[in-house]
Amino acid sequence: MKMILTIIMCSIIDGKTTCIPPHTFANSYEDSYSCLIDGYKKSIEKIEEIGREKINEFNIYIKFGCNEIIVPPAKPKVKV
Repeated sequence: MKMILTIIMCSIIDGKTTCIPPHTFANSYEDSYSCLIDGYKKSIEKIEEIGREKINEFNIYIKFGCNEIIVPPAKPKVKV
């Protein structure tokens, strides 16, 4: 089954959680395992890019999910 990776970055300030719109990557994965591994890698890369100071200042965290790509069945061709 094909999977897609979606990442959401959130911040908690004064007890209020705010998240930016989710980002779904264009590439797909062959299975949950490969999607999850890449999700953790991309999350770490983003945390390192933002840096310790901003992560701690704005209580930023990243969550992600791997979702199955559901392709509807093809419609039967009708002869005219």
